[in-house]
Amino acid sequence: MNYFLLQAAPAQGSGGGGFQFLILMGGMFLIMYFFMIRPQVKRAKEARKFQENLKPGDKVMTVGGIHGEVVEIAELTLVIKIDQGRMRVEKSGISHDRRVVDPSADKKA
Repeated sequence: MNYFLLQAAPAQGSGGGGFQFLILMGGMFLIMYFFMIRPQVKRAKEARKFQENLKPGDKVMTVGGIHGEVVEIAELTLVIKIDQGRMRVEKSGISHDRRVVDPSADKKA
């Protein structure tokens, strides 16, 4: 007896899976973009703008939590006046969160 004739033939018509997979992956990418990537890019742009617009006399806080007042500004660094003297920090080390820097925010909380 020939056993090869008794086996069922593979099902035809399962060719649409590739297109559905691409739609699913595209949808997942869009969700990740709008909920993760786009807000991070927006936050980075705001931080860069804040750091570029610093001027002497502005009250700032470093990402390490040191509060001070901007005294002088160079291209990549700035000098801040703190209670015990002066300190030179990178511009990227300045926190751009206005709620932390604004002294009136402490009174409202």
